[in-house]
Amino acid sequence: MSAEMKLYVVCGPPAGGKTCYGRQLAARLGAVLLDNDIATETVVQAGLEAAGFSRDDRDSPRYKEIFREPVYESLFQVAEANLGHLPVVLVGPFTRESQQLDWPTGLAARFGVPVEVHFVSCPPELRRERMERRGEARDLAKLAHWESYLQTTAMKPPPFDHVLVDSSV
Repeated sequence: MSAEMKLYVVCGPPAGGKTCYGRQLAARLGAVLLDNDIATETVVQAGLEAAGFSRDDRDSPRYKEIFREPVYESLFQVAEANLGHLPVVLVGPFTRESQQLDWPTGLAARFGVPVEVHFVSCPPELRRERMERRGEARDLAKLAHWESYLQTTAMKPPPFDHVLVDSSV
């Protein structure tokens, strides 16, 4: 049975457990799953190569300048198309957005449905182990410069009401 028409946003740091948790949540709710990496990865890789960048770059200022907003907007548009008849679980880091106090209010106004944010994380050591295990090329730069990478992705839980998920348990 489906849950009410609602947007569930699953956010948190890379390798924090967002995709696994998002899949479980979508299955439990009978919701559409829109995962940032699954839905946009192929197009992003092609765009990066066409622009002369590494197809695995997800952290450079240039990547963020060119791709970040269009990737999220694409996800939002697909979410919008589905929210008329199914709940949606939207999975992505949403690093900047999850720190904005009014973000859920803005999403609810845009989509016309209630919004529930789930922040998924675990200790940095476990995130590193997960990155090493999954063997994704997009993680190689992060792993090679782990300490400096951690300084740029030390995500804090959102400053608004949210569901806190510890994926290490």
